[in-house]
Amino acid sequence: MPRSPRNAPTGSPPGTDTHKPTREDHDNPWKQAITGAFPEFLAFYFPAAHAAIDWSRGHDFLDKELRQVVRDAASGKKFVDVLVRVTGLQDAAVQLIYVHVEVQTQRDEGFARRMFTYHHRLLDRWGHAVASFAVLADDQPDWRPAEYRIEVLGCTHVMRFPVAKLLDHEHRLAQLQTDANPFALLTAAHLMTLRTRGQAARRYAAKWRLIRMLYLQGWSRQRVLDLFAVIDWMMRLPAAFDHRLWQDITEHEKGSGMRYVTSFERISIEKAMEKGIGQGRAQTLARLLSRRFGPLPEAARARLAEATAEQLELWTDRVLDAPTLQAVLDTH
Repeated sequence: MPRSPRNAPTGSPPGTDTHKPTREDHDNPWKQAITGAFPEFLAFYFPAAHAAIDWSRGHDFLDKELRQVVRDAASGKKFVDVLVRVTGLQDAAVQLIYVHVEVQTQRDEGFARRMFTYHHRLLDRWGHAVASFAVLADDQPDWRPAEYRIEVLGCTHVMRFPVAKLLDHEHRLAQLQTDANPFALLTAAHLMTLRTRGQAARRYAAKWRLIRMLYLQGWSRQRVLDLFAVIDWMMRLPAAFDHRLWQDITEHEKGSGMRYVTSFERISIEKAMEKGIGQGRAQTLARLLSRRFGPLPEAARARLAEATAEQLELWTDRVLDAPTLQAVLDTH
């Protein structure tokens, strides 16, 4: 089954203390999680739709086709959109269905109109059945767009679409944390992010509890990485708590023999270093060292500034495994 390429976590999720409103959340890790477990996504948020699909016939992701259809939409913006081709079950007849999903992470008064616009563009493109679904991952209980209506000169056009509101699961937060569906865990992460605003210690404890749950479900390594990316993106921590969390993760993976999340961090470091070639590899490495070991002393910053390319490459290789900053910068 085609998979979307991994997107680096960018933007800010709702509920984080550093969140700055932006409508450009299209690169957040929600999309990777959905493409990695689409049947489970529909089963959790839209069970009736899930039951009407013949999953034995597979499903195809149509990212390129979606971009072609919506790239010149009226909004002019990019969002967390997914388009999937599935086969429906209806009186034993084969029916192609195009399922369009949008995840909206904050209030947007133009959201219903955008759902309407995309839905009709997709209908025009294929002439097949199109189903549009919305996941509202915002923090405002009273915001529930589920309809777009046009009325002019006696003509009325109404589009209604199913909506899943993450806040509606608040009453069963404890149950979500033990549910085998991966999107139950992501919903719990969203709710716990909102509960722990401005409370770094509580957020650290909640985040570490959810991450430990990733290892207990028997999921594949890729699924663990996809879900971790969303949880890490949602539940941002101050540097000191983030450093403590990574120490916990490293020790846990060493003990369990499952090098899942720390290998994901290594991939992130490699990408960061590639990006940092034009910006100065020493500065990039300094940021990575600060994340791992806390604020850098002036002596360490001076060594980075004077290091050769070979030294920087060697120290980068040591960032994850070395127990101390001194061990990373050791000359041996």
